[in-house]
Amino acid sequence: MEAPLSKVEELRPCSQGYSLLLKVLSAKPVAVQPSRDRQRQQPQMRIAECIVGDDTGVVVFTARNDQVDLMKVGAIVELKNAKVDMYKGSMRLAVDRSGTVKAAESPASELKVKEDNNLSLIEFERITMVM
Repeated sequence: MEAPLSKVEELRPCSQGYSLLLKVLSAKPVAVQPSRDRQRQQPQMRIAECIVGDDTGVVVFTARNDQVDLMKVGAIVELKNAKVDMYKGSMRLAVDRSGTVKAAESPASELKVKEDNNLSLIEFERITMVM
C-alpha cells in the first residue's frame, strides 16, 4: 500500500517519510565533490540545488548524483521517503538511499505551483528548553 502524497505546506523541520509529486522550477549545480571513499574508486559526488513545488508552495530540494539528471526545469518528479534537513536555519528537502526520486509516470503538466510560498525562506531557530 502506497503512502498518500504529502503537500509542500505540510513539510516540517527535521522530519521524514514524505511522498511528494513536484514540479521542477529551477535546478542549479552547486558542487562536485571528490568521493570520500578513496579505496572504492567511486566517482565524484554531484550536487544541485533545485526549486520544486506543488499547488501549496515551493521548497529547495538538494539533488545528489543520479538525482541531478532528473531535475530538468518543467519536469514532474515523484519523491518517496523524502526528508527535511536544516541548513543555516532553513528547510531543504532531500532523498537519501532509503528513498527514491523518479520521473512521474503520468506527468501532470498542468500542475500549478504556488511560487509565493517558499518554505525554504522561512528561518527557523533551534532553542534549548531546560525542564
